Amino acid sequence: MSIFHAIVLGIVEGVLEFLPVSAAGNLTLVGKLLGIPSSDFIKIYEIVMQLGAVFAVLILYAKRLLVDIKTLKKVIYAFIPTGILGLIVYKPVKHYLLYNDKITVISLIIGGIIIIAVELSKKKPTIYKIDDLSTKKAILLGFIQALAFIPGVSRSGATIVGGILLGMDRKTSVEFSFLLAIPTILSAGSYALLKDHAQISHSDFLAMGVSFVTALIFAIISVKTFLRFISTNNLMAFGFYRIIVGIAYLVFA
Repeated sequence: MSIFHAIVLGIVEGVLEFLPVSAAGNLTLVGKLLGIPSSDFIKIYEIVMQLGAVFAVLILYAKRLLVDIKTLKKVIYAFIPTGILGLIVYKPVKHYLLYNDKITVISLIIGGIIIIAVELSKKKPTIYKIDDLSTKKAILLGFIQALAFIPGVSRSGATIVGGILLGMDRKTSVEFSFLLAIPTILSAGSYALLKDHAQISHSDFLAMGVSFVTALIFAIISVKTFLRFISTNNLMAFGFYRIIVGIAYLVFA
């Protein structure tokens, strides 16, 4: 892994992790374009690299989580089903789904169609604060987020769209997806390190560190920009982006 590759992957991760376009799916495609071969190390590299992005959310939302106990509880409720399912499907997902071009491309396109369909339905929101989200709906969102174990689905995309379908307004749904990313990505990254740390050699630390810092910086910028964007716009552009990227990869690669 060269430093150039580390920077490029860090930028892609930081910019896209919290957008409904599947950072993992885009990383898979970018990795192919850069000629980075699939390997156990690359798989764990991408999982651990997400830690840089989630630290951006920790920096931006730490104070709120410490003060707003109700919001913290809703995040914990939503994480429980994701965490349990993650432990169950970790091995099969890692060995059979990650870095699978066909699944990634199909998921990107189908996810784009779903986003466009949800926006066209013009569902009226009834929930404008995370505190108003019921425990039942928070847990249901955790199950919906778990769909992102399939490459190309998008963790944030599943959570945001799921939130909208459950009655949340766009901005509230987006913020909840940010907060739910904290325990989800921290646990995934920590578990990957625990299970597969032997795949990492001392020569890899520099590249991983560069990707971590790059993802952190660009994630802060991306989160702030996305919140401003979603305050006055819908998600249609992201739906079309997913479809275009998926089709382009099918045609050219």
